[in-house]
Amino acid sequence: MARATTSPGLWRSHGLLFLLALMYADSFVGRQVLAVMIEPIKREFGASDSAMGLISGLAFAVIYAVLGLPAGRLADRMPRTRLLAGACLLWALATMLCGLAGSFVVLVLARMAVAVAESPTTPTSMSLIADLYPPHRRSFAISCFTAAPTFSAIIGLSVGAWLVETHGWRSAFLLIGLPGLLIAVLLAISVHEPQRGRWELNHTPTAPQGMLRSALDLWREPALRCLLLASGFTTLSGYAFAMWNASFLVRSHDLSLQHAGLLAGLVAGGASGIGTLFSGWLTDRLAQHNRHWLIGIPLLGNLIGGLAMAAYLLWPTSTLAQFGSVALPTAMLCCAVACFFSVWWVAPSFTLVTHLVAPDRRGTAMAMQTILSTLLGVGLGPLTTGILSDLLQPAFGAESLRYALLAISATVSLPIFLLWRVYGLTVRQEAALACRTL
Repeated sequence: MARATTSPGLWRSHGLLFLLALMYADSFVGRQVLAVMIEPIKREFGASDSAMGLISGLAFAVIYAVLGLPAGRLADRMPRTRLLAGACLLWALATMLCGLAGSFVVLVLARMAVAVAESPTTPTSMSLIADLYPPHRRSFAISCFTAAPTFSAIIGLSVGAWLVETHGWRSAFLLIGLPGLLIAVLLAISVHEPQRGRWELNHTPTAPQGMLRSALDLWREPALRCLLLASGFTTLSGYAFAMWNASFLVRSHDLSLQHAGLLAGLVAGGASGIGTLFSGWLTDRLAQHNRHWLIGIPLLGNLIGGLAMAAYLLWPTSTLAQFGSVALPTAMLCCAVACFFSVWWVAPSFTLVTHLVAPDRRGTAMAMQTILSTLLGVGLGPLTTGILSDLLQPAFGAESLRYALLAISATVSLPIFLLWRVYGLTVRQEAALACRTL
């Protein structure tokens, strides 16, 4: 793959990447803050754990997934910066509407409206980043974008917990929506659309196809299909942990909601953000010498992260240190290790997708990945954990959530198997190509 001889202005690329990361971070604050809203919303509306799993997961995920392919198609066909500006504006308004909900049903409907507005974000942003940065810098650029939600957990869980306890969960939704209005204006008036496929000199546009036909053609590629499934199954346990970790600390480690949110944000969010950035940096350096590291780094991260997560969930209640009124459980050491490694799949997996797919189909491919991650992660992860917790409650009481999360975390074995499958397929494809060129 040849590099283009011209490059966009460095600061212009960085500026747009920063704006995309801000938009992504704000949207994930809206998701993460629900983790510290679970208990007060349950009290106000008399909801069960299963119902909270619905509102924090499936109600959002179904709409997000249904609109995923049309959103990816729009990213491949229309100006991407304008598409994001409109989506960000609608997202901000829908998020603020959540804070005005007068009943549980209205809150569910408002979350669905958030999903409608948010659906173009990931495929459109990834398509833009692939055209802003050349392949040898792309993983770190993607990691900067995808690290934004993990760092936003610090705001969503720690600051959000304080805000929810002092001003109520409704005020939190209203405040989270405000930055989206400013970001929408900046996207509409201050950025320029980069040329599609600018780093692929050999690229010729693919023949026009219908949305479903294009998606089916991509799905028939075995390596891409296994890669997309691996990414989706990785998020199954990841989103469940992110949504229920604060409640787990409250129930199993006797922390207050505010302290649980603070630790979940600072430790889990901080470690995940650093792990995302480090894995992107490491991928760019190792993949220049051997592209198989795009698979090897996610494999290593899932293996170490899965073992550390099991240790965190099984660790007994004990205090490592006391910081003022905040007790730091010893288990948070394992939590930090788990969160650092469990995000190693993100940057290399997204980067590998950009290598496997033509520039004018990247939006569709990223939408397919987002659909799987949304259905399995956002949709089934929190909901299945809530259902398991309710089912295990008669046997384990307040500890039911611990064992529900442990069961969900075991699903990390699926992406490990699928990534190994991707490795085998790519090795065979490269061997076949080498034989044809002899």
